[in-house]
Amino acid sequence: MFRNQYDNDVTVWSPQGRIHQIEYAMEAVKQGSATVGLKSRSHAVLVALKRAQSELAAHQKKILHVDNHVGISIAGLTADARLLCNFMRQECLDSRFVFDRPLPTSRLVSLVGSKTQIPTQRYGRRPYGVGLLIAGYDDMGPHIFQTCPSANYFDCKAMSIGARSQSARTYLERCMEKFLDCNLNDLVQHGLRALRETLPAEQDLTTKNVSIGIVGKEMEFTIYDDDDVASFLEGLEERPQRKVAPPADEPAAAVAEGPDEPMEH
Repeated sequence: MFRNQYDNDVTVWSPQGRIHQIEYAMEAVKQGSATVGLKSRSHAVLVALKRAQSELAAHQKKILHVDNHVGISIAGLTADARLLCNFMRQECLDSRFVFDRPLPTSRLVSLVGSKTQIPTQRYGRRPYGVGLLIAGYDDMGPHIFQTCPSANYFDCKAMSIGARSQSARTYLERCMEKFLDCNLNDLVQHGLRALRETLPAEQDLTTKNVSIGIVGKEMEFTIYDDDDVASFLEGLEERPQRKVAPPADEPAAAVAEGPDEPMEH
């Protein structure tokens, strides 16, 4: 992106009605590794792809525990996500201390939206460069929410954010009608298949690069990492190999010669 006179601060509008600083923060979310969230009638699931900064570094955490009934998955700047996660934890603790009950998921997301809106409107501050997928379970059932650096938030049936997340969203849109009636294992399998769509052809999901978070009815938010993920990956079918198109001259040569024997299948 090229700099211009309208992107020096978040309070400056362009003649086209755009705020470039917010758009830059939205781009930061697209640079993070992909994460997927989806829900059934009884559970909400987060599936995230972990990255390592180098071969010498451990994989970064992508799914964070907020409270017994809610957790988040992140894409973007990890430091910003850590700050928002601490804010959410404090709000959940306040609710339990003052009202003696868990904070409803929709209320928690609304508070996050209000907090992330402040730096989009004040001089000298920058928007949070992170997107969140929030999975929760309360009296209204399971929830999947998406939050953006623009302070918008959305209640979703399923969603994916991060790098190459459009491929995952295509899978989610194709299979969305099946999610509500899925059992927990099938729901996780759908999440893994969607996440796998974001990977290059030569890569696949492993216990090292996948993290899973699950919350549901009579089930507190639980994070599965490393060896705990193995049981879910075992049920995942092998990734189909992408077909390579033959050179253009081969079909023509085959027609010219005419097959003497039936083709093998």
